[in-house]
Amino acid sequence: MQALLQLTIANIRSFVRDRAAMFWTLVFPLIFILMFGAIFTGGGTSTRVFAWVDGDGSAASAELRAAFAELDNVELRDATEAGGLDAMRQGDLRAVIVVPAGYGAAVAAAARAPGPPVAITVYTDPTQQNQSADTFRFVQTVLGRINLEVSGRGPAVVPEARAVQTESLTFISYLVPSILGMSLMQLGVFAAIPLVADREKLILKRLSATPLRRWQLVGSNVLMRLLIGIVQTLIIVTVGALAFDVQISGNVLLVAALVVLGSLSFISLGYVIASFARTEDAANGMTSVVQFPLMFLSGTFFPIDEMPEVLRGIARVLPLTYLSDALRQVMVGGTPFSPLWLDFAVLGLFLAICFAISARFFRWT
Repeated sequence: MQALLQLTIANIRSFVRDRAAMFWTLVFPLIFILMFGAIFTGGGTSTRVFAWVDGDGSAASAELRAAFAELDNVELRDATEAGGLDAMRQGDLRAVIVVPAGYGAAVAAAARAPGPPVAITVYTDPTQQNQSADTFRFVQTVLGRINLEVSGRGPAVVPEARAVQTESLTFISYLVPSILGMSLMQLGVFAAIPLVADREKLILKRLSATPLRRWQLVGSNVLMRLLIGIVQTLIIVTVGALAFDVQISGNVLLVAALVVLGSLSFISLGYVIASFARTEDAANGMTSVVQFPLMFLSGTFFPIDEMPEVLRGIARVLPLTYLSDALRQVMVGGTPFSPLWLDFAVLGLFLAICFAISARFFRWT
């Protein structure tokens, strides 16, 4: 055990001295978070999709619907209240607007004489603060116009806010677990390059001739990368929480289990690459070939459901898809791409297969 700890410390020192490795492992993921966070937390002009529930069916409610439909970047979908709320919980809608029965009669009465205002119910998600505030501004703008037309003496129509917890995520909430998964993938895959370099320099050969057992040599390298994975996790989660107010609400033990399982899975993939790469240049090329499809086709930056069907098929066979999906489910309650147990099963199977391949083909000389 003493030899294992000493080798781990030596590996950490070697890693810290390698500025390029430090950049790609710790700084590169933060660049993605800061860049995409700055872009996607500043609002935007995407279409606002609302469910429209007309419980009155009068000419006045039809005029109110037309007033909302005239606004830029607004799409109204006619629905029942239950159907609209269900679609909103699935993340398909930004809000549900409900016009109550008796709306037309109340507006007509207000035009003749002041009376109690009629309330238009507006369902929003309080966890999506920017979207909720934006929706309420739109509703107040339209109702303000209606009130001026109906009565100049007081509000005839007022909005009534109600909260609904949805399964949709802000882009940055989606991104933080995804970037963590990408970082763990890079940490493991890039393990191949120093391994092949050490083999080319005959360092592995010399170490294998010492009294140290091979499991100690491999274990120290794996332990070093697991420790780096923990540091990565702490940095990424802290930056997401402090800089972009991402709420991490999941089970800490499950997150830790995913970090360990994901790290081991991709470290084993790094050993597979090192098993077949004969030179350091070859290891660099093979690492890039593996890394970029994993990074861009596994739903790291955008939901898989938004991809073309062909790319969705590719995403379903990539291990990073299941690691990122599991991290999103556990950390921020994201809508699952697959059941959590399946995510764990796929990563465990991937680890077993890569471990078996590297155990069979890894060369020390």
